[in-house]
Amino acid sequence: MDAQLHSVKSILFVCMGNICRSPTAEAVFRKKAQEKGVSLEIDSAGTTGAHVREKPDHRSQKAGAARGYSFDGIKSRKVTERDFSHFDLILAMDNYNVSELEKVAPEEYKHKIALFLDFASNYDEKEVPDPYYGGAGGFKYVLDLVEDASDGLIQKLV
Repeated sequence: MDAQLHSVKSILFVCMGNICRSPTAEAVFRKKAQEKGVSLEIDSAGTTGAHVREKPDHRSQKAGAARGYSFDGIKSRKVTERDFSHFDLILAMDNYNVSELEKVAPEEYKHKIALFLDFASNYDEKEVPDPYYGGAGGFKYVLDLVEDASDGLIQKLV
């Protein structure tokens, strides 16, 4: 995976509903990439279409805004077949979504799918936990994990 990272021009972040974890990853990574002068196409999507066209969860937006991240223009969408050919890297928030992506990905694009936290270095977590049914602390912890993985990924891209 590391060898192909230098040619990455586009990244898709994926969770289940595309209203908490993946839009947070999109917002955080977009800002961090801009700060480092890394030009990429960055998007997010969900493996289900339950929240299509909805804005990110207000708790995700509140936690992110408190750290300076903008969710402007982000609306939930479902992963499409085109995403597998279009994006260079497809990063899932957990193993469930990796397997959901692998079920629908054409064979020649399965190598693009990975866990986002594979790029984190300060946490032992392998999956970004879904904060949807928890309290505000869960959304802050998601930000901690996403910021760490974003920093690690940007280091590998530059």
